[in-house]
Amino acid sequence: MTVVLRGITWEHARGYGSVVAAAEAYREVAQDVEVRWEYRSLLAFGDQPLDELVEHYDLLVIDHPHIPFAAERGLLLPLDGAGHDDELAVLASQSVGVSHTSYRHLGRQWGLATDAAAQVAAWRPDLIDAPPRDWDEVLELAGEGRVLWPAKPVDAFSSLVTIAASHGTGPMREPGRFLPREAARDALSLMRRLAALVPPGDLTANPIEVSDRLASGDRYAYSPLLFGYTNYAREGFRENRLAYADIPAGSAGVSGSLLGGAGIAVSARTRYPAEAVAHAFWLDSAAVQEGVYFDGGGQPGNAVAWESERTNALTLDFFRGTRATLEGAYLRPRHPDYPELQNEVGVLVTDALRGKLTDDELIARLDEATARHLES
Repeated sequence: MTVVLRGITWEHARGYGSVVAAAEAYREVAQDVEVRWEYRSLLAFGDQPLDELVEHYDLLVIDHPHIPFAAERGLLLPLDGAGHDDELAVLASQSVGVSHTSYRHLGRQWGLATDAAAQVAAWRPDLIDAPPRDWDEVLELAGEGRVLWPAKPVDAFSSLVTIAASHGTGPMREPGRFLPREAARDALSLMRRLAALVPPGDLTANPIEVSDRLASGDRYAYSPLLFGYTNYAREGFRENRLAYADIPAGSAGVSGSLLGGAGIAVSARTRYPAEAVAHAFWLDSAAVQEGVYFDGGGQPGNAVAWESERTNALTLDFFRGTRATLEGAYLRPRHPDYPELQNEVGVLVTDALRGKLTDDELIARLDEATARHLES
């Protein structure tokens, strides 16, 4: 009898094509297991409640900030102690930055870092000789009308975190305070200067939309902070190829970029726990990540794939060019209510960039929301 595992991921070649290609290859590995993948929108990927998904799917590709909520409510199977601990140790040693750690909570492992990402910079090597190295150079290029920046709420929030952390102050480290006031003002000042120099439509744009615009025509040449997609660095994906680089250096260098990415988890409601767990570990193994998963459009979470000559040659050195940023990425608070905080205050950050809130008003509301969500 064939065991059918249902999986849910997100709607993009990076999220969907990758796991579908891997599922087809898996039939040669486990001939009595079929993995069928479905997808949801990028917005739903960040917002759709996991307690709904685990009732219908065996395998879930999820964002790591949802792990504390899912773990504390018994929605996922722990992957340690499931007969794959040797493989788990190998994957921990092959983590890109803290990607693997981001799926741990309460001393257990609830997911595997299938996809590694953080905010990085993107640029057009056919239009400029090199990407800006620091924020002065970014603002100079923006003043020439050559820069795009995704700043819809979740991305504006991510940029605020990244800029503050790259200047030495990680947000949400003190009880009841989003950021020390001076650090918040400095980060917001930089963001306001950038917002005044990029197209107004950037305040409603996400990284995919900005990447599409950056890859077309010859007007725009650079974006300083957006979640990278290896797809845009590959031949033939869009009209022009994008190269990727570390974020503009702050006082703390290129550390502090907000960690993103995606991981594979197993529903606690699955009827086939052994088969689902086995597939998750196979999918995250170095050979699969560097091979069929990458070839299907994926952005691997395994460091072996990041160090591969082949994957770098096919992506204009995407992995080498952004590795320092990933290694120093900022891990968001491990709290069940954190996603609610991010959704709430992201709107406020974009409103501030639109001139609807002063810095002091925004800082006060960020602090209030931080206390309400993270101190419970």
